[in-house]
Amino acid sequence: MKYDYLIVGSGLFGSTFANLASKQGKKVLVIDRRNHIAGNVYTKNIEGINVHKYGAHIFHTDYKDVWDYVNSFVEFNRYTNSPIARIGNEVYNMPFNMNTFSKMWDDVFTPEDALKHIEEEKKEIDHEPQNLEEQAISLVGRTIYEKLIKGYTEKQWNRDCKDLPSFIIKRLPVRLIYDNNYFNDKYQGIPIGGYTKLVEKMLEGIEVKLNTNYFDNVDYYKSIAKKIVYTGPIDEYFSYSLGKLEWRSLKFDTKILNQTNYQGNAVVNYTGHEVDYTRVIEHKHFEFDSTSPKTVVTFEYPADYKEGMEKYYTVNDSKNNELANRYRELASKEENVIFGGRLAEYKYYDMDDVIKSAFDLFNGLK
Repeated sequence: MKYDYLIVGSGLFGSTFANLASKQGKKVLVIDRRNHIAGNVYTKNIEGINVHKYGAHIFHTDYKDVWDYVNSFVEFNRYTNSPIARIGNEVYNMPFNMNTFSKMWDDVFTPEDALKHIEEEKKEIDHEPQNLEEQAISLVGRTIYEKLIKGYTEKQWNRDCKDLPSFIIKRLPVRLIYDNNYFNDKYQGIPIGGYTKLVEKMLEGIEVKLNTNYFDNVDYYKSIAKKIVYTGPIDEYFSYSLGKLEWRSLKFDTKILNQTNYQGNAVVNYTGHEVDYTRVIEHKHFEFDSTSPKTVVTFEYPADYKEGMEKYYTVNDSKNNELANRYRELASKEENVIFGGRLAEYKYYDMDDVIKSAFDLFNGLK
């Protein structure tokens, strides 16, 4: 066989695995059905601005080994994710913190003041929450729920919050400090030059073939490698023999504007129903660009998945979880095939967890 590993997919899982294998002297081929590497973290330079083509990606982690690993390829900047939420003509800081509460209630100046409002409103739910709306109110009260959760969530899932299961919101962070940093992780930033540059470095010296679909010639690909690392949809691998897993998707409307600054922040969430999009991304702010005469903004619309669209979010209800487990059982019986990553595991992953998963899986191989 020509290769030790055939990697199907050049996203973060596939590229990490390929890099680790190559460092150990293994012969690796990476194929991807898209016309570019890097999967959903792909960034494209438009008007001198690194545009996140598949939605905003902010790298954050508590894993020092993962942080050191990605920084061994490229330098990361000091970007801190501090999104804001807009509903109508009101703007609030996210996540929920003292800046949010002091603007939401005129009499809030201290953490005690904020807690008084929240605890009083939480009393509305005096029973075990039966749906997402009741769960959210039981955690943060109705005011925060109505302004910052309800509309965004209903747009995201295309369903009324009363019709969504409570487990979708297991907890909601309430920070009784004036801190707009969205993540608690120790390390945070964005690759200087974009994520595509990061993945290019990871795949340096490794054979890569784009516009190449594994399913166009399965027998051939199985014949040229000792092992296959598959990162595509797990149900597609098995020809949907047990049925199709459900996904939520996204639509993007990206515009180049003849102005230097559109919204003053990289991420603005729109939490009301007055607009159909859930957030607007202004890409230049990810890398502190204040020199470009133009700006690139992306309006993000949640969408029901249809054939040909990208698969973004798993639908973790009992039906899909049960079906995913049945596919995982089939996967465990596949000889010389390794399943890894978001699509192949039917699991939502943060970027650092994807890389950590590839570490663990590669290091666990005999």
